[in-house]
Amino acid sequence: MTGPEPAGVLPSQSLEALIASGAIRARNPILPEQVQPSSIDLRLGSEAYRVRASFLATGTDTVTSKLEKYRLHTIDLSRPAVLEKGCVYMVPLQEELNLPAAISGRANPKSSTGRIDVFTRLITDEGRRFEIVPPGYKGRLYAEVVPRTFSIVVRQGDRLSQLRLFQGEYMPTDVVLRALGDEEALIYLPDLSRGEPMIQNGLRLSVDLSDAPVIGFKARKHAPLIDLARINHYDPADFFDSIHRNESRTLILDPEDFYILASREKVRIPAMYAAEMVPFDPTIGEFRIHYAGFFDPGFGYGHGEIHGTRAVLEVRSHEVPFILEDGQAVASLVYEKLLERPKVLYGEGIGSSYQHQGLKLSKHFRTPAHG
Repeated sequence: MTGPEPAGVLPSQSLEALIASGAIRARNPILPEQVQPSSIDLRLGSEAYRVRASFLATGTDTVTSKLEKYRLHTIDLSRPAVLEKGCVYMVPLQEELNLPAAISGRANPKSSTGRIDVFTRLITDEGRRFEIVPPGYKGRLYAEVVPRTFSIVVRQGDRLSQLRLFQGEYMPTDVVLRALGDEEALIYLPDLSRGEPMIQNGLRLSVDLSDAPVIGFKARKHAPLIDLARINHYDPADFFDSIHRNESRTLILDPEDFYILASREKVRIPAMYAAEMVPFDPTIGEFRIHYAGFFDPGFGYGHGEIHGTRAVLEVRSHEVPFILEDGQAVASLVYEKLLERPKVLYGEGIGSSYQHQGLKLSKHFRTPAHG
């Protein structure tokens, strides 16, 4: 008699097996580069729908039936098209699922999506929650896309979000994380010394407001379009104001403005783990951190030459101004165990954009001259 199957995140080779079996399929062939160490990138389909408001499929309604009620107009994505800031769009994705009963999923925006303040969430026809794919789901996937600060240019095939799949009901715990912290260095400090992890509902990270003359960026309210196909193209000064370090080493967050900051700690994600940053924790302040909060196995490791990599924080305060102080805990990183080691790790030959990052804008921008 065999016991229950182990629970955990599926690595890249398991995702490839699901693609080969048709459990993950698409209207256009899935590209090898879509498969990451513990996730798969999802591509926009051929049309986007401007809708009156955000919604979920509830009751007997499907996303398609609700689109009939709330659609304002249709946008052709077979050629570049503008999605206006402040508007809500629903986009059917190219990928579809026919999952085994024990497999479920969870989605996140990609890092480059979050860093330009594009709020995107996955929706399924059977799901009652954003970003969650229920066990054994069979059907289409949809992305809600809301540009918050900048209007963007997108097209069919652009990848704004990623999906990771789970076998069974794996529940991360602080007990497991503390044991992992005893085995491996999970964080390094700015001087490259090994840090003592603060573990409370995940690995706590703090904000760095003192390490460099420029400690962050604040988005400008009236900026040009950002074409997601343009890499290392835009002048950051057209889109962001630099935030300079001050003597008090504090920063006042203005309500609803968008900031790019960095963690004080340099993070490492071991090969057998992925990690997700909790986006909003009211116990540490009325602000949201990290819209694109997913870290693949191998982040912060490289080929042995990296002593961790800073987490870039996408920050927005809600309701009231909020004062951040240097070293203040602002986020929790939850580690999730993989079923097995992925055959390729983050930063190893897969075009990883942020393995060596410090305070870094999205890949669409040229590297600014700090100071």
